Amino acid sequence: MFDNISSRFTDLWRKLSGSDKITEENVTEAVRAIRTALLEADVSLKVAKNFTERVREKALGAEVLQGVRPGEQFVKIVHDELIRMMQEEGTVDEQGRAKMKFRSDRPTVILMAGLQGAGKTTTCGKLALYLKQKYKKNPMLVAADLQRPAAVDQLEVVGKGIGMSVFADRTASPPDVCARAVTEAKKKGHDVVILDTAGRLHVDDALMKEVQDIARRTQPDEVFFVCDGMTGQDAVKSAKAFDEQLPLTGAILTKLDGDSRGGAVMTVRAITGKPIRFIGVSEKMDGLEVFHADRIAGRILGMGDVVSLVEKAQSAINEEQALELEQKLLEDEFTLEDFLQQIKAIRKMGPMQDLLKMIPGAQDLPLDQVNERGLDHVEAIILSMTPKERRLPEQLNLSRKRRIAAGSGRSQDELNRLLKSFEQMREMVQGLKSQGLMGKAAAWKLGRDKKKAAKQQMKAIKSSKKRAKANVRRAAGDMAAFRREFNLD
Repeated sequence: MFDNISSRFTDLWRKLSGSDKITEENVTEAVRAIRTALLEADVSLKVAKNFTERVREKALGAEVLQGVRPGEQFVKIVHDELIRMMQEEGTVDEQGRAKMKFRSDRPTVILMAGLQGAGKTTTCGKLALYLKQKYKKNPMLVAADLQRPAAVDQLEVVGKGIGMSVFADRTASPPDVCARAVTEAKKKGHDVVILDTAGRLHVDDALMKEVQDIARRTQPDEVFFVCDGMTGQDAVKSAKAFDEQLPLTGAILTKLDGDSRGGAVMTVRAITGKPIRFIGVSEKMDGLEVFHADRIAGRILGMGDVVSLVEKAQSAINEEQALELEQKLLEDEFTLEDFLQQIKAIRKMGPMQDLLKMIPGAQDLPLDQVNERGLDHVEAIILSMTPKERRLPEQLNLSRKRRIAAGSGRSQDELNRLLKSFEQMREMVQGLKSQGLMGKAAAWKLGRDKKKAAKQQMKAIKSSKKRAKANVRRAAGDMAAFRREFNLD
């Protein structure tokens, strides 16, 4: 993501790092380099010019803070201005989720518009899955693209893949399909309706009239413009054209995991005034992220994105699983089966090159030499073992090794290297254990046991209270009966 422009900025920061102070001369040179980088990224000339002028004014008017190098302060100015250009307040909630306009009186209607080839249909599925996972919603997908061949079939395949209902009618007009879908969704208990409208290869009157009719009849709560993030200024121009005809509430930029120049992501809001709400970062159905201007600014400037990396790690493995793994390592119970599970968790986070790019300073690493297939080979070797062999790899003899190598399609040398590395890791962890560096896992286990005991105690107390209340009610009933029996009332 943004490889070209981030490398240009990284080179610029290296040059500025040697500056002793901010001067008009080095600011002018840096601003010129920034403008060139932005134009190469397909940012419009007007936006690039306005951006660099603001950076220049702030840089020349800034006082160098004590303990901060001038070059670092200039980077901070550029970073802040980049965030200011892309950010829209109030689009993300306290939990980091996208703020959505959900309704309680009828299903929330989300209209997806855009040109053909931008990835609307796939994005509809991604958005439905996001709303289900993050908001516990029950979306219905609506196939309203009756222009593109097999568009309805594609949405049905997408819906089936994520377990979502799809409303389709190949004989009716798109506005009729959408209007009926909203009524049907309310009957069947769906609280969100996502309309996959038709696109064209270019903006035309027929496309605009159709999508305007759909909006008029369904009264959408959110109208998202879906555009290809790799097309730069063309995406921004089409976004502006749609915004003039529809009440857009935001944009979704797709294909940012490809060779994106960054022009669209930096200028959609500046040109249309509408915020970017989501970005597509992979072809997988979970490859939709909420747009955070500060994180994207860090990626563009080559500063990494540690927050997103941590979130990806947390989605792949939770804290309790991580601490259980740590405990297994420290108690020498970590097996090749556990190792295989960790590899699978890492693979869920995305390609290794993309993950490494999120680490600050990773641009200086030879990322093109990262061998993604190496993990495939390791998986193949471990999967060719029996469960017992994964638990006790030290018992592998020559004949077993031959069988595993043949079954995985890898050499015995590769198998031996894997086993050696695995054993070295275990020895290293045991060395840390002998030095008393096992506090966190031990503390976690102690805390878990205490929590478990506290829960059991609380359960016993509640049970005692329940029994006591029952006894009081029974005694009261007996007393009332006794008073009635002997006419004591």
